[in-house]
Amino acid sequence: MSTLIHQRVEAARAGTNPAVICHMPSGWAVLADVQFLRGYSILLPDPVPPDLNAMERARRAEYLLDMTILGDALLEVTGAYRINYEILGNTDAALHAHILPRYLTEPEALRSGPAWFYDKAYRNSVPFNYERDKELMRQIAEAIQHRMQPG
Repeated sequence: MSTLIHQRVEAARAGTNPAVICHMPSGWAVLADVQFLRGYSILLPDPVPPDLNAMERARRAEYLLDMTILGDALLEVTGAYRINYEILGNTDAALHAHILPRYLTEPEALRSGPAWFYDKAYRNSVPFNYERDKELMRQIAEAIQHRMQPG
């Protein structure tokens, strides 16, 4: 099966996915295609299973731990006040997790609900831009690596 998630993982392996933050034990941390919430990231498992329940126990635990390590790094680097984690799996059978920093500067009515409550035009108004986002990606990668060290 070749979904967008599978294609993004293949590009990450090949070194041609510009949104890659870093490789993690369970897969690839990447910035999302849209950055309406600065630091919005996705964890792409490698290899890509159809869903979380299809993973064996140790691999599942590794993936969920990596997801929270990425969230911890985003809290540190972005100044977000919380992180939303979403694994939806509604469209394609290809596991991926959305890790969304949430900010106190967001309108209160939107801050207290899912990020998808933002108007679609607004969500698409800040596309990923490597030149703009590369320093943020470097900082996130550094924060992840710091958390992956033993002890």
